[in-house]
This record gives sequence, C-alpha cells and structure tokens, in this order.
Amino acid sequence: MPIYLLPDDKIVFPDPRLANPDGILAVGGDLTPERLLLAYRMGIFPWFNSGEPILWWSTDPRLVLFPSELKVSKSMRPYLNQKKFEWSIDRDFEAVIRSCQKNEREGQQGGTWITSGIVQSFCELHEMGYAHSVEVWQSGELVGGLYGMALGKIFFGESMFTKVSNASKFGFICLVRKLEEWGFQLIDCQQETRHLMSMGARSIDREDFLQCLEQNVEGHFFGEE
Repeated sequence: MPIYLLPDDKIVFPDPRLANPDGILAVGGDLTPERLLLAYRMGIFPWFNSGEPILWWSTDPRLVLFPSELKVSKSMRPYLNQKKFEWSIDRDFEAVIRSCQKNEREGQQGGTWITSGIVQSFCELHEMGYAHSVEVWQSGELVGGLYGMALGKIFFGESMFTKVSNASKFGFICLVRKLEEWGFQLIDCQQETRHLMSMGARSIDREDFLQCLEQNVEGHFFGEE
C-alpha cells in the first residue's frame, strides 16, 4: 500500500484503513492542534524521530485498555491502599510533558518522538481543554506522571515518566479508575508494551477500534463528576 503525502494547505487524512502493513498511513503535514484533533478523531497518531519527516500511523491491531479490565498487581496494592503517593490532574501539564520528553520510550530509537513541536501543540491542546496530565507527587516533588488527550469517552494515552519506582504506574491506575467513574469506554495505548499489557491492555482489530471511536468520540466528559 502507498504512503500518502499530506498537503500543506489543507488539513485532511486518508482513510486510516489504508495504512500499510506496518501501520504507516501518511507523511508530512504539520503538528497544529487542528490537524492533531482531526488525526485522533480518525484513529491516527504521529510518531517519528526528531529531525525526520512527520509520520502518521494507524496500527492494526491496536493496543487498548478497557477501564473495567484494569489489572492491579499485588505489589501495587500497598501503594494505593497506603497512599504512598499523592496524585493530581492538570496541575502542571507542561512539567509532565517535558519530563516525558526526557524519557526514552520503549521501541523508540534515534532520539525522542516528543519533539518541540509536539510539546508546543499539546500545551496548546491543554489550554483548549483537550490534552490532560496526571501528576504523581512525593513530599511535594513531582516524581511521575503521564499525559494524553480526551475526546468524548475515549482517552488517548501518549507517554509516561517516572523518577521513583512505581510512580507512573500509580498515576496510571488512579487515572483509569477515575476514567471508569466518568464513563469512559476506552483508553488508546497505540502500540504494544509489556508494561501496559501487564495492566490489562490488549490488542483489538483496527476496525473494532474505529467503530468504538465513531460511537464515543464526541462530547466532553473528562472531569465530569
């Protein structure tokens, strides 16, 4: 299958089902909030090395986590029961994404995929009410966290970081439980990692993922009690 070259003067994407067997759909375009919002609504995400052209992906299968299927290991239960960390939502989005930027992501080689353009656009998306962060604190210090985007009842997880053992896992568990309270249907994990699969994430067919998006991507439910 061909890889599509995106026009610079129009915010459009081809059907995500046209991605090649590796999951690459298109190249080019930009990282404006408007383009990112369209991409995520269509089940497409950017992933590329710094200094290289922007690549847009639609993987098949897709790693997702249904909030009700979250698995909490025995080793994590004392952290939650004894509240060994404190956590918050959207207290310091920029600090979280910049900390994630400094972390190496599994499977990513040749530099971080969280480029300065990604940071700038996601900070703008945060100001617009779409991108959100989870902060994990210990003695007033930011020791872990994660960020992503919420559209309708879908949360698109982007990246985590940790400075203290189990801090990011603690934050993720707290977020998933809160998302379930808010009626979220799905957390998009994008690509397989052992870390997420150990917590209940599993792969589903792209078609099932896209159907779930179509049914749940509209509206605003993040933060609703």
